Amino acid sequence: MGKNLTQGIEKAPQRSLYKALGMTDEELNKPLIAIISAKSEIVPGHMHLDKVAEAVKAGVYAAGGTPFVIPSIGVCDGIAMGHAGMKYSLPSRELIADSVEAMLIGHAFDGVVLVPNCDKIVPGMLMGALRVNIPTVVCSGGPMESGVVHGKKASLSTMFEAVGAVSAGKMSLSELKDMENKCCPGCGSCCGMYTANSMNCLMEALGIALPGNGTALAVSSDRIRLAKEAGKTIMKAVADDVTPRMILTREAFENAIATDNAIGASTNSVLHLIAIAAECGVELTYDMFAKASAKTPNLCKLSPATEYDMDALGKAGGIMAVLKQLGDHGLINGGVRTVSGRTLAEEYAESEILDPSIIHTVEEPLSPTGGLAFLKGNIAENGAVVKRSAVRKEMLTFTGTAKCFDSEEEAVSAIMAGKIQAGNVVVIRYEGPMGGPGMREMLSPTSALVGMGLDASVALITDGRFSGATRGAAIGHVAPEAAQGGKIAIIKDGDKIKIDIPAGKLELEVSAKEIAARLKKLKPKDSNPTGYMLRYAHLVTSADKGAVMKKKF
Repeated sequence: MGKNLTQGIEKAPQRSLYKALGMTDEELNKPLIAIISAKSEIVPGHMHLDKVAEAVKAGVYAAGGTPFVIPSIGVCDGIAMGHAGMKYSLPSRELIADSVEAMLIGHAFDGVVLVPNCDKIVPGMLMGALRVNIPTVVCSGGPMESGVVHGKKASLSTMFEAVGAVSAGKMSLSELKDMENKCCPGCGSCCGMYTANSMNCLMEALGIALPGNGTALAVSSDRIRLAKEAGKTIMKAVADDVTPRMILTREAFENAIATDNAIGASTNSVLHLIAIAAECGVELTYDMFAKASAKTPNLCKLSPATEYDMDALGKAGGIMAVLKQLGDHGLINGGVRTVSGRTLAEEYAESEILDPSIIHTVEEPLSPTGGLAFLKGNIAENGAVVKRSAVRKEMLTFTGTAKCFDSEEEAVSAIMAGKIQAGNVVVIRYEGPMGGPGMREMLSPTSALVGMGLDASVALITDGRFSGATRGAAIGHVAPEAAQGGKIAIIKDGDKIKIDIPAGKLELEVSAKEIAARLKKLKPKDSNPTGYMLRYAHLVTSADKGAVMKKKF
């Protein structure tokens, strides 16, 4: 593609603009490689991406290419959490995808290395690259080191939970301040198996990123070497004309779904895998995830479910060791191709588990079923999602009394005021993709419940979603959502709700006649969005479709 802009007499005007950038004729005769970096000074996960991008550039130059760094936006979910800013987090994925598409086509690049790190940036960049379908490599910025407070590991999830602990009188303000200063020690994506790290690990399973992408720390020399290798790898992909749709086949997505369950990844990974697959013309459904969960054992339990972090996973053998376990037992297809030019099986062939307390074997798993569970019932006819690996055993089956709220803010106010008691099911609605709009992550209410010690006796269901840092019986992605007339909108305070995670059931224990009567009276709430969110609310699909934009409207 680059030669379309650099060769021939008629392209002299374009060459003059390249030369305004300082480009030489020699550089313009080489493949032109975009390095799309989410570097910014507002996102801890992105503050160091200029260093990663420079290392990618070095790899591209060393392998005979000409690199150009291009910026991308990125929202920090932790900073956006708990206020209107979170409404823009998931929708920013579509903005990123559109801008990547525009820049790659607008400048006729030959290949692209994506340098994201945090939640929506990883899938957004890849979605845009898939539309253009030029050779692509993902090279993330890597996870943050764990914080240490009073000799114990701490992270963003423990920080959010500490707010609830202070409200319950279980922690002092001085202890809170001490944790605030120590829990996030520097650059990188927050250190647990949250959404960012989940997606960066799944890039390895998809074969679009090199081994180590998900676990090599942001501050490590491993990360810089990995970035240089990514620069060299994109040049080989360009030479061999290997495009991402050749790699991201249905079999590759099935591998990612199995890995998702094995590592206990964030529920948001479901949204993003569905959305990425849609750009490849591959349809993923909740039923596919549910079937994979039923047959894939959970091999890892990381923060927020334990104190183990991404660094510990890397030292235990990383994602390649997990993939080898799955591959050796026929749970993934090792014959699929990867961006390195090797098959996935060749990539993980020499890997081994170095710490069986962190990566369990298939023979001795943490659980015989996967880390995610998918529920259906009269509340969620199209499905709902829960991170089963982060739910207490006593909450896997639970019947409670509904306490209903039409926004996250209302629910948080009630929780902090002590109005939620053991035996309640907190229902938060009108927070879906259309109804929010934007499908906010809701780490604040779930963390407050954990901090108050209520995660063993209170459940939460929502048509919104949760951070990967959430733990407890937090059931999200309820579809259809309230704004679409879904039955979550007709639940009343005092109604009984039955949750059976092992059986995949989510039921409102109200007669069919009463449900029909309530639906007749239902007038879904309108959030009256403006600006970009108005367009988003009209164009977005439901959570079970990945909350992508409609293809036809």
